[in-house]
Amino acid sequence: MPTSEADRVPGHRAARFAVVDPATGEAFDEAFDQQPDELDAVVDRAHRAWHGWRADPAARTTALRVAADAVEAAGDDLARLLTREQGKPLAESYAEVARTAARLRYFADLTPRTRQIVDGRPVRSEIRWRPLGPVAAIVPWNFPLQLAAAKFAPALAAGNTVVLKPSPFTPLATRLLGSVLATVLPEDVLTVVTGREPLGARLASHPGIRHVTFTGSVSTGRAVAGAAAASLARVTLELGGNDAAVLLDDVDVDRIADRLFWAAFRNCGQVCMAVKRLYAPARLHAEVVEALAQRAKTVTVGPGLNPETRLGPVNNAPQLARIERVTQQALADGARAAAGGHRQDGPGYFFAPTILTDVPPGSPVVTGEQFGPVLPVLPYRSLDEAVDAANGTGFGLGGSVWGTDLDRAEAVAERLECGTAWVNHHAELSLAQPFAGVKTSGVGVAGGPWGLYGNLRPFVVHRPREA
Repeated sequence: MPTSEADRVPGHRAARFAVVDPATGEAFDEAFDQQPDELDAVVDRAHRAWHGWRADPAARTTALRVAADAVEAAGDDLARLLTREQGKPLAESYAEVARTAARLRYFADLTPRTRQIVDGRPVRSEIRWRPLGPVAAIVPWNFPLQLAAAKFAPALAAGNTVVLKPSPFTPLATRLLGSVLATVLPEDVLTVVTGREPLGARLASHPGIRHVTFTGSVSTGRAVAGAAAASLARVTLELGGNDAAVLLDDVDVDRIADRLFWAAFRNCGQVCMAVKRLYAPARLHAEVVEALAQRAKTVTVGPGLNPETRLGPVNNAPQLARIERVTQQALADGARAAAGGHRQDGPGYFFAPTILTDVPPGSPVVTGEQFGPVLPVLPYRSLDEAVDAANGTGFGLGGSVWGTDLDRAEAVAERLECGTAWVNHHAELSLAQPFAGVKTSGVGVAGGPWGLYGNLRPFVVHRPREA
């Protein structure tokens, strides 16, 4: 695996911290606990590596294609380690590895375009593009590899170097990914650092970092933005969501129930774009609750390495406690659990897939981001009421509308205050499309060409036209 700063000092033993398997609740390995004062050397080497990396776009394209091949070749090891530390079913880990390789290939073939400005003056003006410098990528624990690639692939393609910090809950697969990529990328172009706070805070505020890209909570995102402001570094922040799904009165419940269930419960509900609130017409409310509760009661929950498992554990103990707290608060406020509503017996961080009904609209499970296997289903009397409720949040990442009349559903989707709205599906993204939130769900744009240009700055050259 890549070395830490402590490992570069002869005779120094690097500090470590335990990594827990969420399926057992017990430590199964350790990761380097790198210290904030080690970052100066890391960023300095990233800056020196930047000068060579930015100079040859053709070489970058080749290197990123080879990097994608290397990720695929290491897919078995990456997927199993990812499941062990994150908890998701192995099939989902393989899909995450595949998505990581796909991002590398996509951005390998994406290049910025020089454009002439024609404004009637007797000069030739061209907009060209230059990389920013070392980029800090700070990644959460729900999709460690996929979200890492969403940050480092466009940054590297643009000619920047990257210092990547995964969550201390999921450092191992990312560190292995860094080791795999180190065999095909130039030295110090991508560096993985692992450790507990204040490592991330120090990285975000480091004066040698020119762009900070972060995915996580709103509160931490605000702190990251404040830290980056000290050096006026650019920031891209994806800060989670409280996505609403609105069912129309012509919806075919049986036809959409599976898609709707997994839109809420994939990765144990630990998806920033998961459906976190569901609004159903009053006359269909009981039918919707029953359909989802039946799936919640029968889905196979267990360790991710078990091939029968469809739903794994919650990733970590603090998040499990939060899910339990907001669920119990809802039940205390008068909600009813049509399925689940409690932790599962036995070892590990398992919470029974939960469908809540009769939930007060002001309950934290509705107004906040539960980020777990809990879904409140709320009835509405009029469509305007449902849209107002869907928009009545500080979040604005995604949303969806479900119905038989697609034109009508799209018209309702247009009214949602979010960055992406889907019709009859949810949280499906192409590598080529922009991904951005509104309100407190984010700053900046990721994905597609927008992700590439977010890692570049314009450079304008003026010269007289030929006589």
